Amino acid sequence: MTAESLRSVEIERTGAGAYDVRNVRGGVIELGTGDDDRFTPVELLLAALGGCTAIDVDLVASRRAEPARFVVRVRGDKVRDEGGANRMENLEVEFDIEFPPGTDGDQARKIVPRLIQQSHDRLCTVSRTVELGTPVSTFQRH
Repeated sequence: MTAESLRSVEIERTGAGAYDVRNVRGGVIELGTGDDDRFTPVELLLAALGGCTAIDVDLVASRRAEPARFVVRVRGDKVRDEGGANRMENLEVEFDIEFPPGTDGDQARKIVPRLIQQSHDRLCTVSRTVELGTPVSTFQRH
């Protein structure tokens, strides 16, 4: 890993089943087990999938026209396989975008399908990592 390529977060326990996730810029997200309003790890995975593609689409489409509505819904099924291991299946990222009437809105509407496909095929680091599969190393620091 190089300083240029490295991305990281730190997760600190704040109580029973409660954690703060911090990035290097000082942002904090509360993480939990699903017993309260904190995001669960699976919800953060879904948010990362949708958020990555949403940013890719929004940054280009909104140059044509400011969306009147821009909502991304992400869902999937949490399943347990035959070996008893948990994973997600049937992941879907749904875009619900509305642009104002007129030439600018028409241009934005026209490019959205291509932007979604480009994000999926080559731009979104999160969905590409999930689809391609990347080994994860785990270890305890002594």
